[in-house]
Amino acid sequence: MPRTYTWDTLEPAETPTFYFIGVTTDRSSIRKVFPLWAAHLGLGDVEMVGINLGLHAPADHYRTVVEFLKDDPLSLGALVTTHKLDLYSAARDLFDEIDPLAELMDEVSCLSKRDGRLRAHAKDPITAGHALEAFIPVGYFAENEVDVVVFGAGGSAIAIDWYLSRTERGVDRPRQVTVTNRSLPRIETLRAVHDASNTDTRLETHLCPAPADNDVVMAAAPAGSIVINATGLGKDAPGSPLTFDGVFPERALVWELNYRGDLVFLDQARAQERERSLTVVDGWVYFIHGWTQVIAEVFDIEIAPSSPAFDELAAIAESVR
Repeated sequence: MPRTYTWDTLEPAETPTFYFIGVTTDRSSIRKVFPLWAAHLGLGDVEMVGINLGLHAPADHYRTVVEFLKDDPLSLGALVTTHKLDLYSAARDLFDEIDPLAELMDEVSCLSKRDGRLRAHAKDPITAGHALEAFIPVGYFAENEVDVVVFGAGGSAIAIDWYLSRTERGVDRPRQVTVTNRSLPRIETLRAVHDASNTDTRLETHLCPAPADNDVVMAAAPAGSIVINATGLGKDAPGSPLTFDGVFPERALVWELNYRGDLVFLDQARAQERERSLTVVDGWVYFIHGWTQVIAEVFDIEIAPSSPAFDELAAIAESVR
């Protein structure tokens, strides 16, 4: 069985080791996929180990994990999910190098080492973009006056807003990005990143402590809008950001960022799929892009997102899904 640690049970690696820092890492498909990918990529005798931390864990838990990875010679790096903002906030002074996107986003999704130096990367802005492009047609925003509605203001929401709002996209940008969250600090962080990116795309935020509040926000979105669950509800915690009375915009493109768990939001969208002419996708493609980009960074190899090499890895993952 693959090994899983908590912050207080970490042990020095005996072989080259790659870590997955999350909440319920033992349930992820990556535990079956990674050994197959490692063999296919010729990564050698490398082990994957999970590190489970509670949601919004104490700062000293994050610091203990980062200090361990930094000091342990055979610990090569890690993918960080769920804890991207909290881990960065708690341990940013421990990183020897921080990439520009991590500084802008105030988050870290990948830890790697070069010449003994621990490096922090924000991969989500790129991987979220690749996943969005997989289901949003080219020119969609230029041809349709639609919004992007994101439930949750964590790292994934920040990445999505940044990617779709970039001025280099020209006119192919949403009319407005609307983000909701149950608490204010995440919204303030997202707005600070949005403002720092110097985009003229409008950002609207709503404090929505209850699912019924999100129903109201979604009801105002134009037909054809993009509706995204970036809360973690359904995977890291039970439930959905919506009630069962929430009505999706007609012809909406609906994205559940997760691919595993009790995905209530996904079920809610699929229940309206035919009646509302929805396009509904889960987080599987996002999962593959996220992992391949981090593996490429940690192991210093090239895995282009649109390439035969990526397609081969996607096929391997699909075979054990």
